[in-house]
Amino acid sequence: MSKLLLNLRNVPDDEADDVRAMLDAKRIAFYETTPSPWGISAGGIWVTEDADFADAKRAFDEYEQQRSVRVRAEYAAARREGTAETFIGILRSDPLRVVMTLLGILLALGLVALPVILLRG
Repeated sequence: MSKLLLNLRNVPDDEADDVRAMLDAKRIAFYETTPSPWGISAGGIWVTEDADFADAKRAFDEYEQQRSVRVRAEYAAARREGTAETFIGILRSDPLRVVMTLLGILLALGLVALPVILLRG
Protein backbone atom coordinates (compact mmCIF):
# COMPACT_ATOMS: atom_id res chain seq x y z
CA MET A 1 0.00 0.00 0.00
CA SER A 2 1.28 3.46 -0.84
CA LYS A 3 2.51 5.79 1.89
CA LEU A 4 2.69 9.57 1.88
CA LEU A 5 6.27 10.84 1.90
CA LEU A 6 5.67 14.56 1.37
CA ASN A 7 2.52 16.67 1.60
CA LEU A 8 2.95 19.40 -1.02
CA ARG A 9 1.07 22.12 0.89
CA ASN A 10 3.33 25.21 1.08
CA VAL A 11 6.29 23.28 -0.38
CA PRO A 12 8.39 25.34 -2.80
CA ASP A 13 8.70 23.96 -6.34
CA ASP A 14 12.47 23.57 -6.06
CA GLU A 15 12.11 21.39 -2.95
CA ALA A 16 9.49 19.17 -4.60
CA ASP A 17 11.74 18.87 -7.68
CA ASP A 18 14.69 17.91 -5.46
CA VAL A 19 12.63 15.21 -3.72
CA ARG A 20 11.47 13.80 -7.06
CA ALA A 21 15.07 13.75 -8.34
CA MET A 22 16.26 12.08 -5.12
CA LEU A 23 13.64 9.35 -5.41
CA ASP A 24 14.52 8.81 -9.08
CA ALA A 25 18.23 8.61 -8.25
CA LYS A 26 17.58 6.01 -5.55
CA ARG A 27 15.24 4.12 -7.92
CA ILE A 28 12.33 4.34 -5.50
CA ALA A 29 8.96 4.04 -7.20
CA PHE A 30 6.61 6.92 -6.41
CA TYR A 31 3.67 8.81 -7.78
CA GLU A 32 2.29 12.26 -7.22
CA THR A 33 -1.23 13.45 -6.53
CA THR A 34 -2.32 16.88 -7.65
CA PRO A 35 -3.96 19.51 -5.46
CA SER A 36 -7.72 19.76 -5.54
CA PRO A 37 -9.16 22.78 -7.36
CA TRP A 38 -10.80 24.03 -4.15
CA GLY A 39 -7.71 23.77 -1.95
CA ILE A 40 -9.08 20.96 0.21
CA SER A 41 -6.09 18.72 -0.46
CA ALA A 42 -2.65 19.96 -1.44
CA GLY A 43 -1.39 16.92 -3.26
CA GLY A 44 1.56 14.82 -2.26
CA ILE A 45 4.42 12.56 -3.22
CA TRP A 46 3.65 8.95 -2.37
CA VAL A 47 6.02 5.97 -2.19
CA THR A 48 4.45 3.04 -4.02
CA GLU A 49 6.05 0.09 -2.22
CA ASP A 50 5.95 -0.35 1.56
CA ALA A 51 9.39 -1.98 1.49
CA ASP A 52 10.90 1.17 -0.06
CA PHE A 53 9.29 3.59 2.37
CA ALA A 54 11.94 3.27 5.10
CA ASP A 55 14.73 3.99 2.59
CA ALA A 56 12.76 6.88 1.10
CA LYS A 57 12.06 8.35 4.54
CA ARG A 58 15.72 8.05 5.55
CA ALA A 59 16.88 9.73 2.32
CA PHE A 60 14.21 12.42 2.69
CA ASP A 61 15.27 13.14 6.28
CA GLU A 62 18.90 13.51 5.15
CA TYR A 63 17.81 15.82 2.33
CA GLU A 64 15.73 17.95 4.71
CA GLN A 65 18.67 18.27 7.10
CA GLN A 66 21.00 19.37 4.28
CA ARG A 67 18.40 21.76 2.88
CA SER A 68 17.81 23.30 6.30
CA VAL A 69 21.52 24.01 6.75
CA ARG A 70 21.81 25.42 3.21
CA VAL A 71 18.72 27.64 3.41
CA ARG A 72 19.68 28.99 6.83
CA ALA A 73 23.14 29.85 5.51
CA GLU A 74 21.63 31.58 2.46
CA TYR A 75 19.29 33.59 4.69
CA ALA A 76 22.13 34.58 7.03
CA ALA A 77 24.19 35.70 4.02
CA ALA A 78 21.25 37.70 2.65
CA ARG A 79 20.80 39.40 6.03
CA ARG A 80 24.50 40.29 6.17
CA GLU A 81 24.34 41.70 2.64
CA GLY A 82 21.09 43.55 3.34
CA THR A 83 19.18 41.73 0.60
CA ALA A 84 16.88 39.67 2.86
CA GLU A 85 13.16 40.33 2.52
CA THR A 86 11.86 42.72 5.19
CA PHE A 87 8.49 44.25 6.01
CA ILE A 88 9.67 47.64 4.71
CA GLY A 89 10.88 46.00 1.49
CA ILE A 90 7.52 44.31 0.97
CA LEU A 91 5.73 47.57 1.76
CA ARG A 92 7.80 49.36 -0.90
CA SER A 93 7.36 46.68 -3.55
CA ASP A 94 3.65 45.94 -3.01
CA PRO A 95 2.01 48.62 -0.85
CA LEU A 96 -1.56 47.78 -1.88
CA ARG A 97 -1.24 44.18 -0.74
CA VAL A 98 0.23 45.25 2.62
CA VAL A 99 -2.46 47.87 3.23
CA MET A 100 -5.27 45.48 2.26
CA THR A 101 -3.82 42.76 4.51
CA LEU A 102 -3.62 45.16 7.45
CA LEU A 103 -7.18 46.34 6.82
CA GLY A 104 -8.35 42.72 6.72
CA ILE A 105 -6.65 42.04 10.05
CA LEU A 106 -8.23 45.12 11.60
CA LEU A 107 -11.65 44.12 10.25
CA ALA A 108 -11.30 40.62 11.70
CA LEU A 109 -10.22 42.00 15.08
CA GLY A 110 -13.13 44.44 15.00
CA LEU A 111 -15.61 41.64 14.28
CA VAL A 112 -14.19 39.57 17.12
CA ALA A 113 -14.39 42.52 19.53
CA LEU A 114 -17.87 43.64 18.41
CA PRO A 115 -19.89 41.28 20.66
CA VAL A 116 -17.86 42.34 23.71
CA ILE A 117 -18.41 46.01 22.89
CA LEU A 118 -22.15 45.52 22.26
CA LEU A 119 -22.70 43.47 25.43
CA ARG A 120 -20.87 46.00 27.56
CA GLY A 121 -23.21 48.87 26.77
